Amino acid sequence: MIVAVVVTHQPDLERVAVLMSALAPQVSFSVAVDNGSSTDVRGYFQNAFSNTVDVISLVNNLGIAAAQNVGITRAKEKGADYVLLLDQDSVPHHAMVSELITAVEKMRVGGAQVACVGPRYLDDRRQNPPPFNRISGLRLVRGACSAPDSIIPVDYLIASGCLIPISVLEHVGGMREDLFIDYVDIEWGLRARRFGYQSFGVCAAHMAHSLGDQPIRFLGFSFPQHSPLRHYYHCRNAVLLYRERWVPCNWKFVDGWRLCLRYIFYSLFAKPPTAHWRMMTLGLWHGLRGQAGKYGKG
Repeated sequence: MIVAVVVTHQPDLERVAVLMSALAPQVSFSVAVDNGSSTDVRGYFQNAFSNTVDVISLVNNLGIAAAQNVGITRAKEKGADYVLLLDQDSVPHHAMVSELITAVEKMRVGGAQVACVGPRYLDDRRQNPPPFNRISGLRLVRGACSAPDSIIPVDYLIASGCLIPISVLEHVGGMREDLFIDYVDIEWGLRARRFGYQSFGVCAAHMAHSLGDQPIRFLGFSFPQHSPLRHYYHCRNAVLLYRERWVPCNWKFVDGWRLCLRYIFYSLFAKPPTAHWRMMTLGLWHGLRGQAGKYGKG
């Protein structure tokens, strides 16, 4: 039994309708967890998808990790064997879930301890689908899909589109809520590896996904851009992970170098640059202090 957990926050309801319509034939049931939206998301879901969606409305925005954990708990209560995580900016291809399940079965036959599997996603605003990444030694290995049915081992997957066996969640644990947003999926993927599991990117599974705001165009390339607050969480949570003794040192080095490059790039080219620089710097400082949770609290 596959239960989808869809997390929303101030969503575009028309886009959510497209997501839920694409999802309905592929899963047994869906749980929608709304993270403190001001609009009546519960009423919308109940009117449009009353028989196939269980709606949980959180009074306040508790962060992506907490909302996912609430949805995962409800999925367990429903008797789920797998949880499919999705957010409001994604639309699965009609065969995405079946391709993910096929990949899990194939990897298990080969003896792999599967942490999770995820699709190849495409953002229409960017030229190419992002590769599946992993760190080997002191370098970042970009795993492009050399064949349509390639299955690529990775360190982690983005949460949206990620199919996770309930048995793995019971062993590894849920999402780390004090990160609030950003690096939540990374932390879980690395933690799953610590427990002996492997995550896989599935080239045959496809999903449309909008990553961040309007991308920045630079030297012919397209780079994702987020708000200054999201850049705060990105920098802070990266440093919080670097403080963890169990996170591999080579992973910290490579990711830390990439964080430095992003810090410089967005300080110069994100609009307005001063706001992004200030929030990223504050995030680094709070990470060094070990300050977690929602920004502005604690």
